[in-house]
Amino acid sequence: MIHKVKRKQENSRMCFICGLKNRYGLYASFYETENGQLIAVFKPRQEHQGYPGRLHGGIVAAILDETIGRAVNTGKAGVWGVTLEFNIKYKKPVPLSREIKAVGRINKENSRIFEGSGEILLEDGSVAAEGSGRYLKMPIEKITDFDLEENEWKVVSLKEDPEVIEI
Repeated sequence: MIHKVKRKQENSRMCFICGLKNRYGLYASFYETENGQLIAVFKPRQEHQGYPGRLHGGIVAAILDETIGRAVNTGKAGVWGVTLEFNIKYKKPVPLSREIKAVGRINKENSRIFEGSGEILLEDGSVAAEGSGRYLKMPIEKITDFDLEENEWKVVSLKEDPEVIEI
């Protein structure tokens, strides 16, 4: 299925998932789609392996948790998801050095808490992992001392940014 990209979300400087200057990070880009989902696109490297040739399961959980937690920002900004509970089911190994997609969506929300779910999708469209969680909505200033400029929290346009994403 093809999804039109409505907006790209911000990256930061040192975040393990989206940090563009963290030499050990995933360098994930996050795209909001017209159907209200958030899709992360990344390519895991050798530094991210658990077993040889396979993405470490903890990193699979981290990217899925981040994608679901960020989905609350789809169509709005300024709200952050703090993980209260996260569950994951691993179905297939995730290979290294190939483009991987994580999909996240909000299933239920109120003024303070939201629940979401998502999947890690392999290049062939098969599901490698499924996750779900509950998150607390919070403004960043209540979570940590976060300077937007210092942390380079901004949308970074890349030549490979897609107009549509197939999942």
